Amino acid sequence: MHPETLRKKVRQAEADSGKRTELLSTREREDIRRLREENYELRRANDDLEVCVGVFCEGARPDRPK
Repeated sequence: MHPETLRKKVRQAEADSGKRTELLSTREREDIRRLREENYELRRANDDLEVCVGVFCEGARPDRPK
């Protein structure tokens, strides 16, 4: 194993055990990754809905005579 790989694994183990509070734990990293993915999906769904609303609203109701 490369020394840098070992150093990173030791630092991560220390963060997971609470000895290094300045680093994110593995669980915190997983939560952030999951939330970023969820945020991306929600933004994409929102964009799709905006497009659909634009398509359906165009000419959905004809102008009423006055």
